[in-house]
Amino acid sequence: MRAARLIKMVLLLQSRPSMTAAELAEELEVSERTITRDALALSEAGVPVYADRGRAGGYRLVGGYRTRLTGLARGEAEALFLSGLPGALRDMGLGDAASAARLKVSAALLPSLRDAPESAAQRFHLDAPGWYQEPRTPELLAPIAEAVWDDRMISARYRRGDTEVDRELAPYGLVLKAGVWYVCALAGSSFRTYRVDRFTAVALGEERFVRDEDFDLPAFWEARAAEFARSLLRTEVVLRLSDAGARRLPYVTDRAAAEEALASGTRDAQGRVTVTLGVENEEVAYGQLLSLGAEAEVLAPDALRARFAEAARGMAALYG
Repeated sequence: MRAARLIKMVLLLQSRPSMTAAELAEELEVSERTITRDALALSEAGVPVYADRGRAGGYRLVGGYRTRLTGLARGEAEALFLSGLPGALRDMGLGDAASAARLKVSAALLPSLRDAPESAAQRFHLDAPGWYQEPRTPELLAPIAEAVWDDRMISARYRRGDTEVDRELAPYGLVLKAGVWYVCALAGSSFRTYRVDRFTAVALGEERFVRDEDFDLPAFWEARAAEFARSLLRTEVVLRLSDAGARRLPYVTDRAAAEEALASGTRDAQGRVTVTLGVENEEVAYGQLLSLGAEAEVLAPDALRARFAEAARGMAALYG
């Protein structure tokens, strides 16, 4: 434990001109007295740590000292590629690995480039969850992430509706979509996608699986996401749209479904286009299409058309 702390202290001093005892204590999560003892131990071991006295003093390395203890471990190197997602790393239990990796890279940089991490952090930030959602970390995300990194089989219980099912899974990858975690896993002979927050129990097995070299996580997710989006569109509505309504349709409903409907639509003598649009259900369609106002006329189904007619009468009565 102390050896790792001493190494980290050297890397911190190597990456910055100087640091106060308070700054080092905060970074290393120890007391300032411990920092004093560690600095003395490093000096006795031949590391040229120099202490500047006074209010503006601190610790620094002298003589251009450079440690060679900057080799990245495999886990740290993998975590580094995700370092733009600090929240996701913490959720998966990889925050410490990412921190160590960034420190090692910073220590290895030329002095003129050492502000690069801070510069990048002030110019790009990814906030994955959608608006009006409180992001929650699934309780069993960390062990599933561990299994993903180690290619280890898991035995899991998964909540499906009102029942729970047992599954033996080879977890290939994790996906964070709009604040929701999913694991893409091989179940039997086929790849499937599971919501992590629906797992009620997970046990890591000793057995490791051999990854299918042809499996491509981004391509798999893109295909499944598109398939899922299409599966939601179980109802069709027929619309007659003005040019303005046609332009706005992709912004109020599923974009792919809107573009497909517009591509196959027919235009009448007044220039309006009639389309058949796939929607999730009539209730969802009502909420989406109502925002188009008079730029869209519902032709079918009859129940939805009647609902829009009633809404139009109510609006006319309200506004006179």
